Amino acid sequence: MLVFKLPDSDRFFTVDNTPGIHNVSFVSFDTKTILDFKGHLQEISENDILNLNIVPKGKSNLIEVAKETPETYAMKISQAKDFIAKNELKKLVLSRRKLLMYLDMDSGKKLSLAQSFLKFCESYPNAFCYLFEKNGEVWMGGFSEVLGKFDKNNNRFETMSLAGTLSLDEDWGEKEIEEQKAVTEYIHAILKKFSSDLKVSPTRDLVSGNIKHLKTDFSAEISPESLEKIISELHPTPAVCGFPKELCMQGIKGIEHFNREFYAGYNKVETEDFVYYFVNLRCASFFKNYAFLFVGGGVTLKSDAEKEWQETELKAMAVQNNLVFE
Repeated sequence: MLVFKLPDSDRFFTVDNTPGIHNVSFVSFDTKTILDFKGHLQEISENDILNLNIVPKGKSNLIEVAKETPETYAMKISQAKDFIAKNELKKLVLSRRKLLMYLDMDSGKKLSLAQSFLKFCESYPNAFCYLFEKNGEVWMGGFSEVLGKFDKNNNRFETMSLAGTLSLDEDWGEKEIEEQKAVTEYIHAILKKFSSDLKVSPTRDLVSGNIKHLKTDFSAEISPESLEKIISELHPTPAVCGFPKELCMQGIKGIEHFNREFYAGYNKVETEDFVYYFVNLRCASFFKNYAFLFVGGGVTLKSDAEKEWQETELKAMAVQNNLVFE
């Protein structure tokens, strides 16, 4: 079961299970897991979504982790800074799984994932939003970061550099500006290899709910045969990993001690005219009595552990504030 909406749209879609057609795919951060939702895209109404019976499994099959605290996260930030200094990196992106027990939220009431999804879509109209259940996995997410958008009619490829996170009332500092600049330079270097017609926008703010990011847009004419190669080179971007990505992924594995699963991976949606790739950032996996909210942020030598913790807490509220209990 899958329902989703595209950015800046109020139409909801599902797939009709037609054999042999893969219209929507979810790819894990390490690209080792791919979930394909087969079939043609079909529009679905809000009432049909509310009638969906989505029952998460009892508990995770993965090794459980202790509940993260500001102190344990500060230790990981310190490890990340040591790794950055030792390897002369600009940044490393760390994530955490925030354990959310439903009993802590609204005792005696049951989580409605269908209602939560619709509320989530209402809160983030400019985001790609999804809810799926497959092979015992239940995930919900919504995000504005485009890994790629390919126009089949004119072979135009678009992507964006999105990094740096602050609350809406804060001013950008050197740390956030440097973080976003690294992502921009990385994407620019990749696209230059595939196109001689590359356009780059000025950097500006992108507001997403209760937070804002720095964003630079890219547009390039490419050959259709290059599309999947570009995506494989872009993922994971420095915004979700760091650079060089192979080294940073080693650091992430050694410090985080959990599987990111679909968090910071990407999903692909193919329509008649476009192929979309979205980075799976603002998301959570759900179980009977609890959920894991996946959040993260870029760490540099100038990072402050307390501020990094607050950034992840702020990001977690994107999902948490939209959960509906009945």
